[in-house]
Amino acid sequence: MRMRPRSIRARDTLVAAVIAVLVLGVTAIGADVAVRSAVKAELLRRTQVDARRVSGGVRDGTLEGAIRDESGGRVMIQVVEPGGRVTNATPGATDRPPVSRLWPPSNMRVQDFTRCRGRWPDRECFVAEAIRVSTAPDSVVVYAAARQPAYLVNGLLEGVLGSGVLLLAAVAAGITWRVVGRTLGPVEAIRAQLAEISATDLSRRVPQPPGQDEIAQLARTANETLDRLERAVARQRQFASDASHELRTPIAGLRANLEDASMHPEDNDLRGVIASALRDTDRLESIVTDLLLLARIGTGGSAAQEPIDLAALAGAEVRRRSSELEIVTELTRGVVVRGVRMQLVRLLGNLLDNAERYAGSCVTVRVGRQDDRALLVVTDDGIGVAPADRERVFERFTRLDTARSRGAGGAGLGLAIAREIARAHGGTLRIEDHPSGARFALRLPLE
Repeated sequence: MRMRPRSIRARDTLVAAVIAVLVLGVTAIGADVAVRSAVKAELLRRTQVDARRVSGGVRDGTLEGAIRDESGGRVMIQVVEPGGRVTNATPGATDRPPVSRLWPPSNMRVQDFTRCRGRWPDRECFVAEAIRVSTAPDSVVVYAAARQPAYLVNGLLEGVLGSGVLLLAAVAAGITWRVVGRTLGPVEAIRAQLAEISATDLSRRVPQPPGQDEIAQLARTANETLDRLERAVARQRQFASDASHELRTPIAGLRANLEDASMHPEDNDLRGVIASALRDTDRLESIVTDLLLLARIGTGGSAAQEPIDLAALAGAEVRRRSSELEIVTELTRGVVVRGVRMQLVRLLGNLLDNAERYAGSCVTVRVGRQDDRALLVVTDDGIGVAPADRERVFERFTRLDTARSRGAGGAGLGLAIAREIARAHGGTLRIEDHPSGARFALRLPLE
């Protein structure tokens, strides 16, 4: 069975009430002890003064007649003979029995004590002092007693303090309930808004309170997460739409060629149909391979990483290619990064493919260091990329107007794959300013 409250508000209130009871309870006990000690000390002081005054008078023989009441009735004084007979007393103690049967011995002539009699609520308690006048066997004893206040005897002091503890604990619990409720109000608003947000409507945002406290930071983080989620869903929807469009074209061409060849085999060149079908199949295979690579990179697969010299990797990739363009290399040896070799080869290959597609006559590949990071730059002398399109070219299935034809441009996944590989290796890939052509700069952490 669940014992603790479900809500944070109720739990915090309960904890605050328990802590208040404990703290105030200890304080109340301390106050009770302090009040009792102070009152008893004051009463004992009075009894000691009066008892010793009368004891001195009895011993000196200067006490004549009845004992004068100099305390205004607050202290009762009695002179008691052995056997318990009261021989002298203050007016308020004349007709009363002896204050106590305690009889101080000759070796301890002065004794302080507390005596109580009766039952609650008529209980009486006295703070008293007994003084044996002399060491003689027949010495009288002087008793002085002061009645304790009723609130120390009948439990009134403890009742008041206990009620005060409960009242203050209730006030603390009430304040905690209100404060926590006001504090958690924005959290409930955030929860309610998040509960209403669905995958079909990610444009809504949670209310964001002002300030820099934890709840405001939570709201900002939730809204930033919703922003990223909305962008990711939008990209996925656009990606699905573009992928279906890109796949539909070669599939439709392939189907048309095969249907035409099937319906009119005598009017078709079988070799040409097969060649066209193979081209469409190659394009389908290329698109599917790129999509699978993007999916593997996006899931952060645990491909084996190794130290890689970027200069050696770039030199090998340039030598492997056969191009009609001039490829100039400026490679600084010893620029080592840690990564997946095949992915970095694919990244550089995509950048070179893009550069060769749009270059006029020359492509430059440079490897070096910059600000404690590895830098790989691929530059072409083509028409370049307008600043407004420098981020758009990295989106999937994106072709600029100058590359709309599939003869000039690829499937539109090469640069998207290159950027995903760069991000997977903790780096960046962007287009930078250059006097002519396009300059793609890859920055990776040095090993």
